[in-house]
Amino acid sequence: MDPMPSRHAPVGQVTRGTTGTNRLRRIDRWIARHPSLRRAADPLVVDLGYGASGVTPLELWSRLHRVRPDVEVLGLEIDPARVARADKQLAAVRAGTTSFPSAARVSFAPGGFEVPIAAGRRPAVIRAMNVLRQYDESAVPAAWASMAARLAPGGLLVEGTCDELGRICTWVALDAAAQPTTLTVSLRLASLERPSIAAERLPKALIHRNVPGEPVHAFLSALDAEWERASAVSPFGPVHRWETSLRAMDAAGWPLLQRARRRLGEVTVAWAAVAPAS
Repeated sequence: MDPMPSRHAPVGQVTRGTTGTNRLRRIDRWIARHPSLRRAADPLVVDLGYGASGVTPLELWSRLHRVRPDVEVLGLEIDPARVARADKQLAAVRAGTTSFPSAARVSFAPGGFEVPIAAGRRPAVIRAMNVLRQYDESAVPAAWASMAARLAPGGLLVEGTCDELGRICTWVALDAAAQPTTLTVSLRLASLERPSIAAERLPKALIHRNVPGEPVHAFLSALDAEWERASAVSPFGPVHRWETSLRAMDAAGWPLLQRARRRLGEVTVAWAAVAPAS
């Protein structure tokens, strides 16, 4: 899984590098159930912009390995110092001094939105979390197109944002043509006051659109309203309250998907229902 040799600098900007153990667990588990991974002829997964530590690509491999034992994860970072640091972490893994299996099929390399991979391989999945927050909204389509162009047919691009503890997460799923298909909101229900807390962690394509007149604002407002109405069932627990809220959203005509994951504090909606109005 050697990176593609390049005479050019990686495409993109160095991120803040904020990362942490288990921060991306919700996204990992969502990817693990996705057909793009499970049906892939070559289950290569790219963790693009993993940050100051190599822990998230290692955790991603650990979770995906349970459903695809042949999965490989390539962590890409623009900053060479971060790649060097991750390689040192990987050396410790290989030496058997960490909690990760020494034979974990994980590697690290320099790279950005161009997603450099050698030997003509194309990843089944590219995960790019917390990498577009510092960009202008106008830069999003080009970044999406660049990453999606590297996907295998039927591949998946996951781009989004989460808080530092991974308790508030949102992400867009895109196909190999760089077309968004869904938006997922994943929340820790035990301490949830209102679902619209997700607004501050929306993907860059939507974060400035949470204003009246925009579909994503209508979606979050409706979710808040149903969550408030479902307060009557709070004694039965936050999961029951969440599921009650989402059943009401279903009844109101919102195109919600992936019902089996609702108990996890997730809601996935068709992109067409939340896409920017202009």
